[in-house]
Amino acid sequence: MRVAIAGAGAVGRSIAHELLESNHQVMLIERDREHFEPQTVEQAEWVHADACELASLEEAGIELCDVVIAATGDDKVNLVVSLLAKTEFAVRRVVARVNDPRNEWLFTEAWGVDVAVSTPRMLAAMVEEAVTVGDLVRLMTLRQGQANLVEVTLPEQTPLAGRTIESLDLPRNAALVTVLRGGRVIVPQGDDPLEAGDELLFVATDDVEADIRSALGF
Repeated sequence: MRVAIAGAGAVGRSIAHELLESNHQVMLIERDREHFEPQTVEQAEWVHADACELASLEEAGIELCDVVIAATGDDKVNLVVSLLAKTEFAVRRVVARVNDPRNEWLFTEAWGVDVAVSTPRMLAAMVEEAVTVGDLVRLMTLRQGQANLVEVTLPEQTPLAGRTIESLDLPRNAALVTVLRGGRVIVPQGDDPLEAGDELLFVATDDVEADIRSALGF
């Protein structure tokens, strides 16, 4: 997979390293000379250009990329990059970094964004997930609010212990996708029994999260 990353600051470089380790092709686009440091990610292709300029993106060959990641520290820049990538170059997947949670409402398909990643919100969710047992925690919003990834850890005295997954009366727009048990990742099957301490990961729409709580007895 070929991925273009707009913004070669600490975040952009970290993403590049992760993608390169997974054997993807990475192009870093950076307009600031201070952040243009090819020696820091030598396996990546580096382009010194303004990712908000149509000509620069065209010269970089952005249309050949499978994914564009707008990872700068400026939300305005990330929105412009996303819009150009999607509307002018028909990039299949556009991921955008949200720096200020107050701007989340802008990061939608109207601006060419397929996935918006809010670092402050994700960190808050991780903290909440780490200390919360027996309630739903929203970890991530998927597809511009169409669904969420939510997590619940079953308490030690859960009445669900021993019950099978198929016995849960889950709402229609919710799916149990993974059960984390100790160091194991379990793909749930209908006849699998639940245990105290299980972490259940659901994909669900906003309107059925209360129904999930009811199905789990919370």
